[in-house]
Amino acid sequence: MAMPARRARGMEALLATYNVVPVTPADYRRLAERRLPRFLFDYIDGGANAEITLAANTAGFRDIVLRQRVMRDVSKIDTSTQLSGMQAAMPVVLAPVGMAGMMARRGETQAVRAANAANIPFTLSTVGICDLAEVKAASSKPFWFQLYMMRDRGVVQDLLARAEAAGCTTLAFTVDLAITGMRHRDLRNGALSASLNARAVKAWEIARHPQWTLDVAMRGRPHGFGNLSDRVPDPGRLEAFTAWVASQFDSSVTWKDIEWLRSIWKGRLIIKGILEADDARAAIAAGADGVIVSNHGGRQLDSVASSISKLPSVVDAIGDRAEVFMDGGVRSGVDVFKALALGAKGVLMGRPWVWALAAQGEAGVRNTLAVMQQELRIAMALSGVNRIADIGRDAIDDTAMRR
Repeated sequence: MAMPARRARGMEALLATYNVVPVTPADYRRLAERRLPRFLFDYIDGGANAEITLAANTAGFRDIVLRQRVMRDVSKIDTSTQLSGMQAAMPVVLAPVGMAGMMARRGETQAVRAANAANIPFTLSTVGICDLAEVKAASSKPFWFQLYMMRDRGVVQDLLARAEAAGCTTLAFTVDLAITGMRHRDLRNGALSASLNARAVKAWEIARHPQWTLDVAMRGRPHGFGNLSDRVPDPGRLEAFTAWVASQFDSSVTWKDIEWLRSIWKGRLIIKGILEADDARAAIAAGADGVIVSNHGGRQLDSVASSISKLPSVVDAIGDRAEVFMDGGVRSGVDVFKALALGAKGVLMGRPWVWALAAQGEAGVRNTLAVMQQELRIAMALSGVNRIADIGRDAIDDTAMRR
């Protein structure tokens, strides 16, 4: 049930006035909404069309019921695991988020430092503000790189060469953006319009957020799309960026292109945007080392199923041959536990880390990850398991599943 508007405003005022420490992603989301111009907040927060799938992603986790197990020795809880060949402190990856560097000053570098401190992987988006070299300079560990297929394959090859030079060992290739989803919030707030009225509204939004303007708009320059700065328009003009995406992202991509990609990328290849078992099998047949069960955070085809609900069938199809990750709706360490119980090797988390980044920078992301790890640790203890490998399907109480 949605929180009444008056109560939501009251909690927001409490956080702002008394400086109560934010703990959950919802706390950081409220702070991010206060700090960011509306068109940037909506870009991160919103989904496609009526946002049915966006809501389903989080609701899907709420419908899963766990079994509480008691009188077991859980004195040696260990949340560590291996993700795509790398040791990680917990089975969580910071998902690729475009334009993160517009939410906080040099946002991708702050996020990678937070991920390093938590000892989990960070994924740089093709359309991040900071480029591969800048993120590498800020990072003490290898990070992942996310790729979209461009019509110009020379651009793709250049990006892959730069990713390899930056020490990236895992490539997350996104396949669910053949065409950009219809995101109504971006239309309503004028983000995708170059009209005089839309420009005036955006200018007003920037003017009434002086903290963001000083810290990000002025001190956070340059604002180009780092790895594509010589090709992509100013990210401050979302309408120009959207037009570029429509003209350059290749909607003719098939599994043959994945085979080509596999032939030139020597690191690990994970396909992001899989919901159906037969597509998962096709991805592995094309040479992928794993898949990410994802509906693009509810930002593409509205009314598809939640990622967590599609996870079991994908695990059943390829889980014995490849790593299966999931992305979409993860808001807590308990959610991480549920995904692992349904067969995921790990989860990718997007919006929560960006809300925390926008609200409190690197410190906010570090705190979000620390809270999530502690939530996972507690869930493991109260479910009677000590190791990530011990989390299995028997942790789910099918007899009490919420419908």
